Amino acid sequence: MVVNEKCDLYSFGVVVLETIMGRHPAKLISSLASSSARDMMLKDVLDPRLSPNINQSIAQSVVLVVTLALACLCSDPKSRPTMKHVTQEFLARRSPLSKPFYAISMQQLMNQEIYLVDKN
Repeated sequence: MVVNEKCDLYSFGVVVLETIMGRHPAKLISSLASSSARDMMLKDVLDPRLSPNINQSIAQSVVLVVTLALACLCSDPKSRPTMKHVTQEFLARRSPLSKPFYAISMQQLMNQEIYLVDKN
């Protein structure tokens, strides 16, 4: 394995998930490769110390951060985004989520089904 920017992106993804989960995401990362991720809900992955009542803006931010983290954890380094792309996504305007926060699954975030950029 050659150490390059794509390795740094993987590490970024791990640190982001660790921050949002409140613990190391090793178990989550290994389960994402299996079919068990299909039923895993985002709300169940988050650090339980976070407030369960979050507003739309915070929900959009959490979805964005987790979606980008998952993209950085792609098993194929060539499929990972660049840090420039990650930065651009953080700065982009967002449309409202297409479904309620509590109903978003990790599988949907992995497939970027909820991840919406405002086209205007």
